[in-house]
Amino acid sequence: MHGSTCSWLLALSFVILPSGILPAQSDQGSRISDLVPDSAFAPQHVVQFPRAGPIHPWPISPWPHGPAAAPGTFDLPWLARSAGMIFSATVTGIARRPATSGQAFETVAITFRVENSIRGATPGEDLTVMQWMGLWSSGQRYRIGERALLFLYPPSKLGLTSCVGGPLGRFAVDPRGRVLLSAQQLSAFRQDSVVGGKSRVSFRDFALAVRQTGKPLKTM
Repeated sequence: MHGSTCSWLLALSFVILPSGILPAQSDQGSRISDLVPDSAFAPQHVVQFPRAGPIHPWPISPWPHGPAAAPGTFDLPWLARSAGMIFSATVTGIARRPATSGQAFETVAITFRVENSIRGATPGEDLTVMQWMGLWSSGQRYRIGERALLFLYPPSKLGLTSCVGGPLGRFAVDPRGRVLLSAQQLSAFRQDSVVGGKSRVSFRDFALAVRQTGKPLKTM
C-alpha cells in the first residue's frame, strides 16, 4: 500500500512541475531560426570572372605601333613627336575595302583634300589613308565634307594608320580654318604656352606650337 502511494505521488509530481524546468517552447512551436544559424541565410559572394580580351587572328597587329606614353604625358609635345603626318584637310571620299587573300581583315580608305600641312603631306594633294575596320566600328569615323586637323601615326607594316591618342589627335576645324579644341583636349593641353586654355586657335599659332615641340620620335 505504501509503495503504491509513493509511485502515484511521483507520477503526479511530473505533471505539476513548473514550466521553467522543461525545455522552452513557444505557442507556435520551435522557430527555424532557433535551429539554423542566421549566417546560413547570408547572401553568397558572387565571383566575377574577368572577361577574356579580344582574340586577334592576325600574325601582325592591324593598328600602328606608336611610341608608348608614360602616365600623365598626353600633352601636345608627345602628340606631335608621335605623329608621322600632321595636316588639316576636308574628307572627300570614304570606301570600304573587303578582306582579301593578302589581307585578312576589312579596312576603310579615307581620302582627304589637304589644306594645310605641318608634316608628311602636301597642301592641295588628295591623300588617302587606310584604317582598320575595327576602329571605324568602334566609333572612329569620318563623314564626307568634314574638316579636321589630324595627328596620324606613321603607317604600320600593313599600311594602316590611326589618330595618335585616339580623340586627342583629331581636332575639328571651323569654316574660318581655326582649330577647335574639345573639353578633353583643353584639359590635356592646358599647360601648353601657345594653345593652353584656348578653345579656338588659328592654324598658324597651332602650327607654331607643334613645331616648337621638336622632331618626331622613331617608332618601332
